[in-house]
Amino acid sequence: MKENRYVILFSILVLLGISAYLLFPNFQTQEFDQDVVENIMDGVTTTVLNGEKESSNTENNEENIITEKPIVNVPEIENLLDLNKTPNINDNITAYLLIGSDERGNEDEESYIDGKRADVIILGFFNESINKNALISIPRDTLVNNLCTGEVERINASYKKNNCGNGAENIVAAVNTLTGIKIQHIASFNFDGFETIIDSFNGIEICVDRTQREGFAFELQEGCQKVNGSTALNWTRSRNTEVLIGQKIIDENGNDNSEWKKMDNVSDLSRVERQQYLVIQLLSELENFSSFAELLQFIQALEETFVVDEGLSVNKATNILWDMRTIELDNITKLTIPTSPYELNDGRQVLILNGNFYDFATENLLIDE
Repeated sequence: MKENRYVILFSILVLLGISAYLLFPNFQTQEFDQDVVENIMDGVTTTVLNGEKESSNTENNEENIITEKPIVNVPEIENLLDLNKTPNINDNITAYLLIGSDERGNEDEESYIDGKRADVIILGFFNESINKNALISIPRDTLVNNLCTGEVERINASYKKNNCGNGAENIVAAVNTLTGIKIQHIASFNFDGFETIIDSFNGIEICVDRTQREGFAFELQEGCQKVNGSTALNWTRSRNTEVLIGQKIIDENGNDNSEWKKMDNVSDLSRVERQQYLVIQLLSELENFSSFAELLQFIQALEETFVVDEGLSVNKATNILWDMRTIELDNITKLTIPTSPYELNDGRQVLILNGNFYDFATENLLIDE
């Protein structure tokens, strides 16, 4: 059935983490109630901060969520966020949300300190009516209204508990409002766990059009090469990428005397493109499993990497996962919602939508007009 096929596609998107939950009792889950999401969108307070129900194998994954200083005194805020309002998309859409959190501290970012944050927000979009599949990234700095508190904030700041819902429910409500798409399920991962996944494949291939590096974190040569998990993640995270000018020069002592220049236009949007690239490359590796035993060995590496919502139908997914281990990746479109940079009064850089999501989806042929 089509419904089962798209459940499987998302299972692959989160790199088989759902299957790990079924096979290993310690795999982490999080509550996700669609009724709570709808209440948040309607401005209903449900008071979950005290005594929220937790499943027996659920870790408190929100206790270290970062809280940045409030965004206040934004001139003409209603006009700035006017494009955040979009018509509901009522096509036969199956949609899932993938959240990636980076627990490293970034000393160069005033607003982000040690802890956990939603650095990656990717919407898995599958339109059965027109057979259109897409990975749609939502930059973490996109400015939104908090549906519970009414405050203005970056969308990644909605990934936390408040008086309306838990982190999963709040960020799903924010994305639902921004896109007009109802999200069926959510999964989250941490970057450090991805190193284990990549290394379990004995590395993944990364192709670049120019030789590039960042300090001692990574160096990629022009063309394609297979790299380990540490190199792949350092490349994905890099904000200070340099590119090689001319030929590489190594002296007799092994020192690099080449000319390097900081890469132009490196931003969170370029990091989004690298994140999407990494997800697609990992998906392409799944076709290399030659036996069910190999698949089980891979799943073991994911036990502490993914957190999935309790409502996802893991039984249906795992029953046919082996038969659906290969997918056609060429028909998965990689997109990022349209944004423009905006500087707050205190100098912080954020992003605002420069186009309505419904129009964006129509222009990219994700939905029927």
